[in-house]
Formats: sequence, C-alpha cells, structure tokens
Amino acid sequence: MNNERFIAYYKAQKVIPDDQWESFMDALRRPLPTTFRITGSREIAHALGVTIQNTYVPLLDNVVFEGEAIPPPTQIPWYPDGLAWQFNVSKKILRRSPEFKKFHSFLVHETEVGNISRQEAVSMLPPLFLDVQPHHKVIDMCAAPGSKTAQLLEALHANDTAISTSVPPGLLMANDSDSRRSHLLIHQSARLPSPAFMVTNLDASIYPVLRLPSSPNDNRRAVKKTPGQLLFDRILCDVPCSGDGTLRKNLGIWKRWQPMDGNGLHGLQTRILQRAMRMLASDGRIVYSTCSLNPVENEAVVAAALTSNPDFELVDVSEQLPQLIRRPGLTAWSPTVDRTVNTSFDSYNLYIQSFPEDKRSDAKLMETHWPPSNTETLHLERCMRIYPHLQDTGGFFVAVFERKPGYRACNNAQASKRTAEDADPSNDTPETKKLRIDTDTLMQEPEHECTATPSVDTIMMDSDAPSASEDKGRSAERPPGERSAVSRKQAALADPSFKEMPFTKQLNLTTSFPSSNVLVRNPAGDPVRSLYLTNSLVKSVIQANDYTRMRLMASGTKVITKQEAARGMDAQYRVLGEGLPVVLPYIKPEAIMYADLGVLKALLQNYYPLCASFGEPFRSEMEARAPGSHIVRFLAETSVDTTLSRDLVLPLWKSNVSISLMIDKKAKSALSLRLFGEDLTVAAREQSKKKRSAGSSASAEVLAPRESRDSENDGDAENDGNSDGDGEAQEQECTA
Repeated sequence: MNNERFIAYYKAQKVIPDDQWESFMDALRRPLPTTFRITGSREIAHALGVTIQNTYVPLLDNVVFEGEAIPPPTQIPWYPDGLAWQFNVSKKILRRSPEFKKFHSFLVHETEVGNISRQEAVSMLPPLFLDVQPHHKVIDMCAAPGSKTAQLLEALHANDTAISTSVPPGLLMANDSDSRRSHLLIHQSARLPSPAFMVTNLDASIYPVLRLPSSPNDNRRAVKKTPGQLLFDRILCDVPCSGDGTLRKNLGIWKRWQPMDGNGLHGLQTRILQRAMRMLASDGRIVYSTCSLNPVENEAVVAAALTSNPDFELVDVSEQLPQLIRRPGLTAWSPTVDRTVNTSFDSYNLYIQSFPEDKRSDAKLMETHWPPSNTETLHLERCMRIYPHLQDTGGFFVAVFERKPGYRACNNAQASKRTAEDADPSNDTPETKKLRIDTDTLMQEPEHECTATPSVDTIMMDSDAPSASEDKGRSAERPPGERSAVSRKQAALADPSFKEMPFTKQLNLTTSFPSSNVLVRNPAGDPVRSLYLTNSLVKSVIQANDYTRMRLMASGTKVITKQEAARGMDAQYRVLGEGLPVVLPYIKPEAIMYADLGVLKALLQNYYPLCASFGEPFRSEMEARAPGSHIVRFLAETSVDTTLSRDLVLPLWKSNVSISLMIDKKAKSALSLRLFGEDLTVAAREQSKKKRSAGSSASAEVLAPRESRDSENDGDAENDGNSDGDGEAQEQECTA
C-alpha cells in the first residue's frame, strides 16, 4: 500500500515530524482495530459493561490461535465512564476461535437492538467536545450515517432512569442532504427512540431559517409580531471530506488519492461552517470535524470562517479528555494546484498571476486555500489533529468554536434584528399550507416519513437562507401539477382531546400523559394506526414552519399502534416495545403486573404460551385480565441459571387464552443471550433446524452420485473418466 502523491504532499505540509514519519506510515498500513460503544442512555448500559468486563474479558484473556496469543478487548482510555471498547483481531480469528466467535455473536445481537454501536474511536470525539445537555437545541448538519447523532441523542437523554426514557426539553435535529442517507438516520434513531428527535433533508450550506412561535410575553413594538428564529445551542459540522484519515479501513483511497479532492471540497466545507455560525445562539458552541489530514480541508476552512466571522474564536480544549493523545493544528501549509503535487505557490497572488489575465476567472482555487496573513491571531494551534500512530486510531481533525465573550451579550439583539429582516410579512404562508390543530378529528402528517422522499420541489434558496415558511409567490409560479402535489400534504397534529379517546382507558394512561404532543403520519382519510410522541419544542417547530419546505423526514418516536380486532369487536391499541420507555412514566402503577425470570424464560421460548401453562400467582392474575395490551415488570433477582441485576419492563399482548411478548425477534435473541448465555427463542431453534436440514441435504447430494455410479454398468474409458471427475468436483464443493 503506497501512494507517492500522498507521501510527497504530506511531507511538504510537515504534518508529521521527520523522525515519526515511518511509524505514521506503518500505522496507516495496519488494519484498524474494531471499536464499539455501549449506548450510554439505555438502562442496560451499566449491565452490559459489567458483562463484558466480568464475563468476556476473562473468557478471552488467554486465547491462543495458531500458536499466537490474542489480546482480549480493552477499554478506550479517554472515553468517559469506560463505555467504549476496542479489540484487534482478524476476521479469521472471529470466525474460527470459539471464544471470539461467542463474543462476536454477543456484539452482533446487542448491536441489532441498539445497545451497542459500532463506531470508529476518533468518530466518537466531536460529540464529546460539543458537551450537549438535555435542555440544548442541537443540530447535526451532516448527520448520516448517524453514529455521532446517536451520541448526541444519548447526551440529550442523560436524565433517563434505569427503566424509563425522559422527555428532554431540548431537541436534536439531524440533517443530511442525501435523501437515502436521511432514511438511514431514521433507521438508526429507532434504536434510541426520542420525542426530541427530528430528521430533515436539506443542503447544510444553505440551511433555511427555522421559526419558533412568538412568545405571549414578547414585548417588541411591532405592527405584527413575527416568529422568532430557532437558534441552536450546539451545532455539529462533521462535513463531507476527502477521507484520507480513513486509509486504514478504506483501502481504495491508497490508489485514487490526489490533493485536488480536498481542494474541491474546501468551498463547501467553508460555507457549511459559516452557515452554522449564523444559526448559533449567543452562548452556543460549534464543533467542526473531518476525517481528513489535509490542512486545506481543516485549518484553511477554520481560518476562512474566523476571518469572515470575527466575533468567533477557537476554544482551547486541551485540558479535556487528558488521556487522548493529540497534536496542535498547523499554522502554515502550502496547497498544490495539480494532481501530481508538482506545482505549488507560496501565496494566492502568485497563483493568480500564473494565469493569463483573460483566464484568471477560471482559477479553481480561492484565496482561502492559503494561510491568511493573521494566522497568529487566530490561534489555529487550538485545533486538534489525531494521527494513527499515536493511539492506534484513524486520522481525524477537530476544532471547537464559541463566540468571544464581548460579542455574546449583543448577539441576541442582532439575531432578533436578522429575524425581523428575514421575515417579510407579505410572505405569510397560505392557510392551506399552515399546520393547524383540528379539535374534532385526528389529522395526518406527511406519509413520506419513513418510506420515500417527499414529492415536493427541490428547495431553492440563496446564500441568505430564507425562512422555511416563505413560499408565497413561488407557489403561483409552479406548474399546476406541482402546486397540487404540495397542497395535498396536510398538517398532522393529534387532537387535543386525545385524553378522551378510548385507548387511554385501554392502556391505563394517566391524565398527565402529554396528549397535546401526539402526532400521526397517515395519509388524509386513512384510519389512524400509529401515534408518535414529541416534546413541546419539536411540536412548536413543526407548527411554526412549512414542513414540506424544510423537508421534514421524521419527528418524535412511535409509541402506540392499533391492533386489529376480530369482527364485531372494538379496535384495540397497544404500547410498542420501542415506545414503552417513553410511555412508562404515564402508565398507572396499579396496571403494571409483576413476574419472575421463569415467566420471562417461558415467553422467550414460545411465541404464544397458554395462560394456563404458567405457575401461580402470575397465572391467576393474567387470566383475570381482559384481552389486550399489558405491561409486566420482571423484578431483579438471581435464579439458578442467571441473574437479572435490574428491573426489566416489557409489553405483553393477551388474547383469549394465550399471551405473547411484544418485542421483535432480534430483541428477544439479544435478551436471551444476555440473561441465559444462549439463544432460547423459537426463531433461533428454527434457524438451527434449517441449518441441520441444509447440512443433511448437502450430504445426500454428495452420496447420491456415488450410489448412482456404483449401480451403473461399466462404460467406455472416456465416460468413466468424466464421471469420476464430476463426482470429485461435486464432493469438494459440498464439503468445502
């Protein structure tokens, strides 16, 4: 693995001291360790950490494979609370070593249900430096595939209890410009359901102004009060980059790397960071990061943003995460202007002068590609560079921004002024496109939530980023077909009289349940099937903005769904497994049943066990309950074959004579492995049966040709030779 352009370029930038260059290159050529993170806001985070430390580390401590000692997993030293781990073994060892194979199976099951997140170690850094609190309004501007978004969501839910999810007052808006990647964000967020979560599908460099409803206590003297701008307390700009810091896992970069990739991305990266600075609250914080080593994508972008926004400064975070080995940002660099790294200029002026006067407008590089004259005053050394040879990681860059103290007090007034300037009263959204609350019926929200990209026009915005609610005038310019496509998208807030709906009694919800924050997503006229819960801030954002123009892809978390009932019976509703932690605080305590580990084991081993098959007192209590949705709490205990260290609360569904555990198959398997050390579920037994059946079929296919050949009459030599050859080939294929 070698690339002469890579070596020539980075030696010229002096990113690594000469005496460390070889160890740096050697590290780049080694496979990247496998790293994972236990999700910090889930009730089993502590239990999983204990399981890994006390069960799997001793199991893997003395593993020898093909004469070589294999080190066990270790905690990443700088990650808080010991929730991040790494191990460095090949796929061959994972597949063939019984001990590591068992550990790998454990990781796979826990990852599928969202208790563990596979994530590169350096990728965990930006959310840590962002320092998110539950009350913060947070946006991840380039969020997909979502590993950092999950970290931010966990920080927002720092007040979650052992068995229930809090409803944080803040919000997390995850954005990505690619619609497919936006749907990946939705899938990832399902692992950690949150009423404070939103997904948008917009170009981060021209992200629109979002509004909040004007406060009743707003004393501004104006003919017409305009909504306030939604300013964010924390903004993550993990921008698109050339990615040469990922050489250890993306081996294709070795072959195709060339410096013009970074040169081409510099403008987009700068625009995203500058847009973030305009969206930040007065005392907020921005973290800018890339997985690139190129100063044109890192320090050059930081310098350009600071120069154009003198009220910002870099924050010195060298005292945070003291066990993280890092290097300061560069203060000098020299961009190259061709793919071969043969041509460079000491300044932008020299570069421009190399063009004929009539060709200078065709120059591909900007002045901001070069170090500015005021580099020393920008304190670029406060940026952080992470190199692979320092702690066996990938390459990474992080910079932290805040407003200078003298600018924070006046920024709120400036933001209000900008809001008033941006909000043209003549651009009021037509009534047909405004969100509204219907007090008589449940209304619908856009169906594009999890299935397809919204059928609306691509948002056209200039660099001033107009409000997401501005649309008057443009709708008149659209062709009739497009105009009707937008108008068909109607608002979808649940009925404020939700507390009077029949399923509140069915589910034993208390009057404190936040019914006014329930949304639905079904198309107009369709019966309501699923209910989604948001917090008040998310609801306000949806109400105050035209969601088709902000390209809202998801909001809140699904908590309740309709269960089909038999003919002549009323519809039943049930609490979803992923929504239970959110709904649990609002379920009447007397409605919750209690059971032991024996009941849980039976529910894992059978799809629909009969009520009569359980022991007392669970049997009598279950038989006395009406059919429908029920909640059961399994108390912490130690039995003969396992220990449940904390209470576990799960949803059940009761039919006339049987019950069922209402969590998906993957969650059941992960729970069984965690508690009983093996997968006891029906799905696992069926899968094992299929494998045995497939093995028997393969053996039969091998034997059949032999029996056929034994019974055949001797033929000519040519036929005998062909038959033998075919039989050997088939046997080798089936036994491989």
